[in-house]
Amino acid sequence: MQLELIRNATLKVTYGGHILLIDPYFAPRHSLPSFTGRSPNPMTELPRSIDDILQDVELVIVSHLHTDHFDAVAKERVPKTLPILCQPGDEGRIRDAGFTNVTPLTQSVVWQGVTITPRQGSHGVGPVVEKMGPVIGLTLEAVGEPTVYWAGDTVLYPPVAETIREFSPDIIVTHSCGARWDGDLIVMDDKQTLEVSRLAPQATIVATHMEALDHATVTRQDLRQTAEAGGLDSSRLLIPADGEALHLGR
Repeated sequence: MQLELIRNATLKVTYGGHILLIDPYFAPRHSLPSFTGRSPNPMTELPRSIDDILQDVELVIVSHLHTDHFDAVAKERVPKTLPILCQPGDEGRIRDAGFTNVTPLTQSVVWQGVTITPRQGSHGVGPVVEKMGPVIGLTLEAVGEPTVYWAGDTVLYPPVAETIREFSPDIIVTHSCGARWDGDLIVMDDKQTLEVSRLAPQATIVATHMEALDHATVTRQDLRQTAEAGGLDSSRLLIPADGEALHLGR
């Protein structure tokens, strides 16, 4: 498989011979408001043109409707006839944006030989979850490909650990920027990412969703330093740059 980090959570994934786009966020640099007063968002530009990013995409997956996962530019530029999988409850708003082939991911689906299964996530713990709203992660399976767990916008909490134990993924994609809302952690930070690696000693961890938004608290360098201090080898923790493509196997 090939996994290309576009920016933030946006991934272009070649898997099972098909091309998937996850959580398209296409806003130009500094075109959206700050979350914390530190900087307008996003803080970085896209690594290549939207046309290039969308080239050959066959399926779009939208984990939730926060603007840094499916923004106004993506709603305008993603072809309206492309199939979209989304979390249950978001399909109406996506259809209202003009998309004609929208399916809520209520259970495992097999698309072009790729099994896509929704997985539980929690956008924080405690009262902040109500503010953040529901989210999903997902797993991918296909003949001849490594198994993938894309955790999504979640902290490490018991259902995530349970998915890791039950699914035993070859690849785990984490959102590791330590973003906070009103002081509460709403995605994994460096310490939780290190703990994920310990829960899945067989897996390669790919840390994304970093250095793009001003409410993040963990940089790529911070994560690497925590990993090194915790004994996590750099071959097991991959921290791609925006625009970097990783070729991953079992």
